[in-house]
Amino acid sequence: MKYIYTALFTHNPDDPSDTTIYARVPDLDGCITTGKNLSDAIDQITDAASVWLVSAEDHGDPVAPSTPQEEIDAPEDSVMTLIQVDTNAYRAATDSRAVRKNVSIPAWMAFQADRRGINVSQVLQEALYARLDA
Repeated sequence: MKYIYTALFTHNPDDPSDTTIYARVPDLDGCITTGKNLSDAIDQITDAASVWLVSAEDHGDPVAPSTPQEEIDAPEDSVMTLIQVDTNAYRAATDSRAVRKNVSIPAWMAFQADRRGINVSQVLQEALYARLDA
């Protein structure tokens, strides 16, 4: 599933020597992280949002819609940007372990696949990738 959310980035206002960038997604409760610079903070918050959304999907938790940027209460010194999260791509990149599934196909199809050297598991994976838009 693909999502687009606004992320907020700020510096520590109490310590001007602190170069850490603090990042959060206001629509995803508790989705916060830090980065050593803005580019790193964008990568980190995108990863954090991916984990947050994958967990919500897995547990059937509600996922809040994205709030329009003009409705977000952001500190004056913050930077807002959109981030895109693709939970299917995140799952593919982080959970590539093989899982055995028992499937049934007609005998004639199994015979022809074996005869032609077709890897049925590979064909099934390719079909599922296409079907899941992964």
